[in-house]
Amino acid sequence: MGNLSAVGKKESTFLTAAPVLKWAGGKGQLLPVLNQNYPKELINNRIDTYIEPFVGGGAVFFDIANQFTFKRAYLFDVNPELIILYNVIKDSADELITLLTTLSEKFFRLDSEGREAFFYTMREQYNAGSKGSSAKYLLTRAAHTIFLNRTCFNGLFRVNSKGHFNVPYGKYRNPNIVMSDRLRAASYALSKAIIKQADFAESAKYIEGNTFIYYDPPYRPLNLTSSFNSYAKDSFDDREQARLADTYNVLDKKGVLQLLSNSDPTNYTEDPFFDDLYSGHSIQRVDAKRMINADASKRGSLREILVRNY
Repeated sequence: MGNLSAVGKKESTFLTAAPVLKWAGGKGQLLPVLNQNYPKELINNRIDTYIEPFVGGGAVFFDIANQFTFKRAYLFDVNPELIILYNVIKDSADELITLLTTLSEKFFRLDSEGREAFFYTMREQYNAGSKGSSAKYLLTRAAHTIFLNRTCFNGLFRVNSKGHFNVPYGKYRNPNIVMSDRLRAASYALSKAIIKQADFAESAKYIEGNTFIYYDPPYRPLNLTSSFNSYAKDSFDDREQARLADTYNVLDKKGVLQLLSNSDPTNYTEDPFFDDLYSGHSIQRVDAKRMINADASKRGSLREILVRNY
């Protein structure tokens, strides 16, 4: 898979892929540090297979696709809406742009009260939507995911225990809903990726040749009031964190290059949770900005951990 420089209708066109969703826990702020920790095999374009078991907002995948060459990529997540969205972007970006343009025009024709009412009508329809598989349904679903994400409060994607999107209206004056260039760049980056709804343990089935896996699981809460990990209806608790570490250790023995990020429990207390789970691997503590929080005063820096086995 080639990088995205000088790709497009004109040689002077540069497409740089970037996330299309605002995403709590997105890795945009951490990319400079991650770039310093990518394996030399990736930097030297000697990776055959790239895998992300928790693709989320996709910041790391897009960063890697912009810079490096690899033969194949597998992107997984348990959130079905993400899988629908990325497959639609991959296969039907122009149709998605057309539908988003129609939604955007309807939205901006309304006054402030009308826009808020339109948002809640869309959210209600989104939560009531029956599961389907037709191309029209998937296209509509992807467009609604982007619309809600770009117009909701703080750009969160959060669901309750029933799997219903429950973020309130954001009241932004001029949200960017269509993002034509960004969607086309993302479509190109995703063109050689296989995108599936799957548990992270499925990654082991797709190892082929020199393989690099980056894990960005729902972060372990640092305290009882910071337990936002509801990107999907099923929570990711300490048992899941331990199961992920077991997978990491099994694949380490198979020679798979792996990098993992998570919260650092030692921000507030002497908690060796991850130090114990990943003992024997390189654990680096780094400063990272938290950009999504209902309280703007809490969007500061906290330490996170990076775990490498190379």
